[in-house]
Amino acid sequence: MSCSIIWEFHVATTRQREFEAAYSPTGPWAQLFEHASVDFLGIELMRCHDQDGRYLTVDHWTSLAAFQAFKRNFATEYDALDRQLEGLASAEISIGAFEQLG
Repeated sequence: MSCSIIWEFHVATTRQREFEAAYSPTGPWAQLFEHASVDFLGIELMRCHDQDGRYLTVDHWTSLAAFQAFKRNFATEYDALDRQLEGLASAEISIGAFEQLG
């Protein structure tokens, strides 16, 4: 069963284009996650229609254990990218890790 990691972000209007580029399915997070090879299944970026500047990202992995192993193995790169992109969002909220059923 696969696992999806969901995050909510709030982004100022002046930073939305930059945020969308950074968190897109081809952006730097996706490029970093590609190092996980077959365990990383892709990223979805969603923009809220009801609230300007509100976004969700959904990172798809083969399992939660695969994501956790990736974070251990690439901790330095993960932390560096997180610091580099800090400030694009005014709020970053972990919604959680969800396992696909069925």
